[in-house]
Amino acid sequence: MASLVVTSRDDWLHSFSREEVEMSSKYYVNKFNDAVRSRDRAFERTNESGGIKWTRSLRAHWENEKLIKPIDLNFVQSNYRPFVKTHFCFSRVLAETVYQIPQVFGDGTVRNNAITLMGDSSGKPYFAFAIDKIPDLNFVSPASGGTQTLPRFSLSAEGERIDNITDWGLKQFQTHYKNKTITKDAIFNYVYGVLHDPLYREKYAINLKREFPRIPFYPDFQQWADWGEKLMALHIGYETVKPWDLQRVDVATSATPKPMLKADKSNGSIQLDSATQLSGIPAAAWDYRLGNRSGLEWILDQYKEKKPKDPTIREKFNTYRFADYKEKVIDLLARVTRVSVETMEIIEAMKAAKR
Repeated sequence: MASLVVTSRDDWLHSFSREEVEMSSKYYVNKFNDAVRSRDRAFERTNESGGIKWTRSLRAHWENEKLIKPIDLNFVQSNYRPFVKTHFCFSRVLAETVYQIPQVFGDGTVRNNAITLMGDSSGKPYFAFAIDKIPDLNFVSPASGGTQTLPRFSLSAEGERIDNITDWGLKQFQTHYKNKTITKDAIFNYVYGVLHDPLYREKYAINLKREFPRIPFYPDFQQWADWGEKLMALHIGYETVKPWDLQRVDVATSATPKPMLKADKSNGSIQLDSATQLSGIPAAAWDYRLGNRSGLEWILDQYKEKKPKDPTIREKFNTYRFADYKEKVIDLLARVTRVSVETMEIIEAMKAAKR
């Protein structure tokens, strides 16, 4: 991943480092403001805009000679790809459409448990993943498709939480199971559990590719709710789970190690660079997939060194070096290995459940 990436759909600037995304965003804003002050019309017709994408909001600022103020920029952390968080500039001026994000995550700092699903047109293998921060539109589909996110709560204009599980919905579950102690949180967990059921995914594979998922009533509500709760805790809290005991082998070298980030699934190993290899990765860790990649492969892909396509970003802000994040990646891979293995253990247990 380059230090800074312009996403294909939402025009947000992403970076692992908050400092880098602030620096690059302010660079573009300063160029824009300078052009507004001087009324340099060539700015909008040439590459002098430095790669700025002319959204409707930005165009309105330009036509009305309105400057972008520091208060218009809000730097927050997001779920950019599975198990990969980045910082970005969440700005109503720079982002063309923010959809319902303010009603779910407020200014980007509100934590709200949510279930992100494959978009109807993504064409990728089905997935469901729990998050509590803003997800990138193309969470597992960088080329196309997008995702859908189902939050536990919505936010009113005043910031008050509104329950997204209605009283009517609660009554349906309580009536069906003849259990008045069922809670809305348990229903949310139940849904997440069912969405991971391998038999459910197989039976409704065609429907899940083109329709909003429908949730059946399984005989043992509490078991599926418990599974869903465990999965949600693993997937949202992946950075804090106990790391898997991976074996690390370092080879002494006088040269700067060359980044590789290649997986060898058959041998259960990962070659991070020309000096360091990790081994002891269980086969089950590769089986937990989100879209067309395993969780471990998403990490390896995103932390590779890549040249940004945008020339301005490539020349001025391409400061990313894997060596600066190597220890962080090793720790992350060990934790996601555990998350993947324990997720697959739950999924295997689901296969024997009555439906």
